[in-house]
This record gives sequence, structure tokens and C-alpha cells, in this order.
Amino acid sequence: MTMIGRRGALALIGGGAGMLVPGAAASAATARFDHGVASGDPATDGAVLWTRATVDTGAGDVALDWHVAEAPDAKPYRSGRVTARAAADHTAKVEATGLAPGRDYHFWFIAPDGTRSPVGRFHTLPRGRVDRLVIAIASCQLFPGGLFNAYADMAALPQLDAVLHLGDYIYEYGADGYGADIGRTLGRLPDPPHEIVALDDYRRRHAQVKRDPDMQAAHARAAFICVWDDHEVANDGWVGGAENHDPATEGDWTARKAAAMQAYFEWMPIRETRRGLGREAIYRSFEFGDLATLAMVETRLLARSQQAAFKGDAPEPDEVAAVLATRARPDREMLGAEQQRWLEQVLSQSVAAGKPWQLLGNQVVMARVAGPDLPVLMGRERYEAALATMPASFRQRLPALVAGYRAGVPFSLDSWDGYPAARERLYAAFARAGSRPVVLSGDSHAAWSNDLYDAGGRLAAVEFGCTAITSPSYGALLPGIGKLVAETNREVLFCDQDHKGYSLLTLTPDAVVTEHVAVSSVMAKPFTRTVAARHRVTTDRSKGIVDA
Repeated sequence: MTMIGRRGALALIGGGAGMLVPGAAASAATARFDHGVASGDPATDGAVLWTRATVDTGAGDVALDWHVAEAPDAKPYRSGRVTARAAADHTAKVEATGLAPGRDYHFWFIAPDGTRSPVGRFHTLPRGRVDRLVIAIASCQLFPGGLFNAYADMAALPQLDAVLHLGDYIYEYGADGYGADIGRTLGRLPDPPHEIVALDDYRRRHAQVKRDPDMQAAHARAAFICVWDDHEVANDGWVGGAENHDPATEGDWTARKAAAMQAYFEWMPIRETRRGLGREAIYRSFEFGDLATLAMVETRLLARSQQAAFKGDAPEPDEVAAVLATRARPDREMLGAEQQRWLEQVLSQSVAAGKPWQLLGNQVVMARVAGPDLPVLMGRERYEAALATMPASFRQRLPALVAGYRAGVPFSLDSWDGYPAARERLYAAFARAGSRPVVLSGDSHAAWSNDLYDAGGRLAAVEFGCTAITSPSYGALLPGIGKLVAETNREVLFCDQDHKGYSLLTLTPDAVVTEHVAVSSVMAKPFTRTVAARHRVTTDRSKGIVDA
């Protein structure tokens, strides 16, 4: 595994040894574990273990004992001590090491008064031959948007080697914002009730999500490998700002971004980035024996140029030409040169090692997706009837959106489609590395199976995008719109904008099979699960995705 910033402050090397964070004066306070436990960033010899000590207001640091064992009630195989620091919102992270590769382990924490946390589970990265690997892909979990039934389903899987979370773990909106109507119905309004801007705001929002029992069950089931998208800071973020950030009323963007990143690193089971690069540089890679390499990239805060237009914007007719000209500029970035060089090296090394699969964990959809000409595809009468049922705010924008699609504006300018020159540079890097990677994408609140072609028509990669855990999609406004998107676009084999859930990848030496898992409801329990589609890609790099 290529690791960025495996800092000594996190590592506990050797048998039962442990250490407190230097300078900490840990108390013997009573503590609870209201936010469960989590593991992340697995290695061949361990993983990052996380929890939070819930204590009385004003309490100081709390010393926690941690244990790793081969079964929930077995004698600990590794143990140590970590401090839940008041300065870190009483969160605690420690890297357990010295474990065997390719094995399941269980872990827990114990407070000074003897209170024991829930037991979590993780699978260390394998070495050597790997015949089967199962990975879940998740993103977009708007807390007011519904129940986390997808995580309940995920937690019950018989095999789950890791979970890739591709962003939008939290959302920044307040109780009168996006999804609030559903939140009021379910009693899931956001905490704090206002839009989050300051460090304490972001901490409270993370805390609310991790109090959810289904979220805790998924974290306890397997190690998460995470990257943020935009809503961990603010909607449609880029390197210098965001659509949902107003400096006049919300202060300096750099300060808001720093607060959001601090809360993220406190509350998520992720390693710190390499010293000197800054916290934005969370790109890193993981090796799954001889079967696969996973490269996680950052497409938001590190290098992304400002969007030609923000997601959902409907340019006026006299603005379309300027939007398209901005989109086409060759200097516009998504990854940045340094991150792309790193990625090409990771892919090249994986190919040279003979691994059949290179996976790319990436926030936003990469395929070319033209917006659907709805009046033509639906027929004018059906289109007018659909318009009449939509909220006024969207009904007023839709004709301008359709006009923009007809003029060449893509379905989303916030995705890779808004940065075609950067995408071509990336595809060229794939070719130089000799890789046809499996791109894994979130953000769109829809499930996708896509073949990705470069400007010359060469199959450059394949893509599987996961739908949202809860966040609303265009399917809520126009059921079946995903089918229209697929009919309109060569690269799109499947698009489901109607269901919530996650994607489940099963890798073998011969194929990757992806199941787009859908839950029947995010409004109630119990729920049922179905597989909306099942697709397969083989090691024949001249061919794309087929039905499985």
C-alpha cells in the first residue's frame, strides 16, 4: 500500500505497547461511546481505528484503551492507549499495526470507568494471491433526506472487505434548506439548525450523522476508505470558493475550508496527509494483493478550476456561448499536474506488477453525458404534463436547461464533463500507464454503468457510479429520466435516477461484477432490497461493460 502521511503520532508499534499523545493530561472521566466506532485506511498489517468519547461539557482529555482481537470476545492480540483530546472534539484515532494480512479483526475501546464501546470489524489488506474481493461504494447521505436503510443492508452483507465512501458524508445546509421537507416529516432536521460555517458547526453535523444506528452498523462492519466531495465544505466547491459560499456573509473561504477539513480529519477514520502538502492532498492508494490497486483521487479543493456554470444553473441564451467557451479552455484543471503524475505512476506500477484491475475512486461522474431533449424524447404533451407537477422553482428553469442542452451544454458542468481538456489529459495518462481502469464515482445521486471513450474514440476506461444513500435526484421530479439519459448517450449503458442505495463490486481475476443495489424506501422501516442492474467487465481491454 502506498500511504501518504503515515505519521508516527498515529502509529503504535509492537506488542501491547501504547502511548498517550505527547503533552496530553488525560483524565479519568466517565465517558460513553454515543457515536460508535469506525475503522479506515486498511493496510496489510492493520488499520486506523476511530471513536469519540462523549463526556460532560468542559471535560478535559480522556485516556482510552484500545484492543484488537481475532473475535469479539477473544483475548486481545494488540492493545494500547490513545487520548480522546478535548482539542479534537474528544475524537480519538490510532493506527493498529503488527497484524496479519488478509484477515478479519475485531476492535473496541474502553473508557477509564470501564465502559466498553461497541465492537467493530475490519479486514486487513491481503498479500499475494487474492481470488475474490468485495467492495461497497457509497456517497451522498443527506441526513434530513431519509433513513440510512442502505447502510443497514450493507452492514448485513456476508462478505465486505472495504467500503469506499466517495463524498458528501455530511451536507452544509440548515433546517430550511435542501431536503428539509423530508427531514420535517421524519424528525431528522439538521443539527445545528443553521447552515454550517464554523468549526463547531461542522463538528456537530458530523456528530449527528455518526449517531445514526445504521451508519454506526456500517462503520462497525468494515473499514471505510473515504474522500470528501463538495458538501463536506459547501456545494459545488472549487479551489477558490463554492457556489454556496458568500464571503460577504460567511467570511473567508480559506477559513471555512480549513474548519471543514479539521472536522473531517477529526471525525473520519483517515490518515493525515503527507507533511508539506496540506490537508487538501488526500489522494492515496491501496494494494489488494495480486488482484487490484485502488487509487483515491481528490477533485475538489486541491486544483479544480471554477465551474463554467454551477450545477443546476440554466444559462440564458445569450450566456451559452460564454459558458461553452469557458468549458473548452485547455488550462482548466481537475486533478492538477502533481496529482496526475502520482496517479499515472500508481497505475503504471500496478500494470507492471501484473495486477488485472486498477480502480479509481473519484468523486464526480467522468462520462460524456449530454442533457436529454425532454420535449422530443417524451413528446410535447407528456412533457407539458410533467412540467405541471414539478415545483415552481424547477419548472421555471427547465425550459432554459433544455435549450442549453440543445446548444451543447452537458448534463452537469460540475462533473468531468465540465472539464473536457483535463479529462483528455487523464485519458492520455491511462494510455501511457497501459491501464484501462475501473472508475468509481459518486456525487450524482444516480447509479451509472458507463464506457468511457477519449476524443479519438478509444475505450479509455469503464465507470460505475453509485446512487445516493438518501439524497434526492432528478428522478424525484421526473421518474424514468435515467432511461432517457441512457438512450441519449453512447457512453451511458445504464442510468437509474429513481432509487436510493449503493453499488457492490465483486472482483475476481477474470471480471468485475457490479450490482447497483436499491432499497425500497428511505422513508420507513422495514425495507426490501433489490438489484436494479448487474453489469460485468472482463480483462479484455478492447471491450467495455456488458450485462452480468
